[in-house]
Amino acid sequence: MRKSHPVRRAVLATAATVSGIVLLLSLKPASDPGSAEAAGGAPPAAESVQGGARPIGDGTVTGDAARTQYGAVQVRLTVSGGRITKAEAVQAPKGGQSDQVTSNAVPRLNQAAVQAQSADIDAVSGATYTSAGYKESLQSALDKARASAPADTGGGDAAQARTVTGEAAQTQYGPVQVRITVSGGKLTKAEAVQAPKGGQSDQVTSNAVPKLNQAAVQAGTADIDAVSGATYTSAGYKESLQSALDKAGG
Repeated sequence: MRKSHPVRRAVLATAATVSGIVLLLSLKPASDPGSAEAAGGAPPAAESVQGGARPIGDGTVTGDAARTQYGAVQVRLTVSGGRITKAEAVQAPKGGQSDQVTSNAVPRLNQAAVQAQSADIDAVSGATYTSAGYKESLQSALDKARASAPADTGGGDAAQARTVTGEAAQTQYGPVQVRITVSGGKLTKAEAVQAPKGGQSDQVTSNAVPKLNQAAVQAGTADIDAVSGATYTSAGYKESLQSALDKAGG
């Protein structure tokens, strides 16, 4: 038999080794746990309130009063760390059978709001109107809380700006409710989210409220003068303004 040349045997052995390495590489999985984690397999960051919507600002905020067939419903939220920590109804239907319905429904709605961290909560059986009003006011409070969330998280006074709404003050001509914006410990904006309306009240309100807003910012307190011809509106404004300042920490 003819013997193979030593050089030829070495070349064949090298070729076989290379082929084996290529085969092993072709059988390696396309990915492994380590590469999957590096590519984004780590757990996602916690979402903000309502599935990744804009965060809500810390503090206490009161939603607009929602009118129902049996009376107004108004919800106030306490927010800490971007989460609802407390929900309460500052207004709810009362008198007669409404007292029983309210005492049964409101605690459940408060608890549901904190658990859901949104206005997407179930109505309480037997309290359809109260539940609908509660959800409407709750959504209003959440919207206000989001509006007060700082857009700049880089620190400084801008990051500390927040909006607080005072309690609605009842007057002879209707409720007055004031919302303020505080930044760097100073009152930077004041506005009336509720004011008397209808008939002559429209003219009184349109004349008085801008003056009261300006006076509040200039004074930085609720110690402001009443607007001539708008005694009741001015008194309600000052009362609600003081409530907002108290919530904001003075």
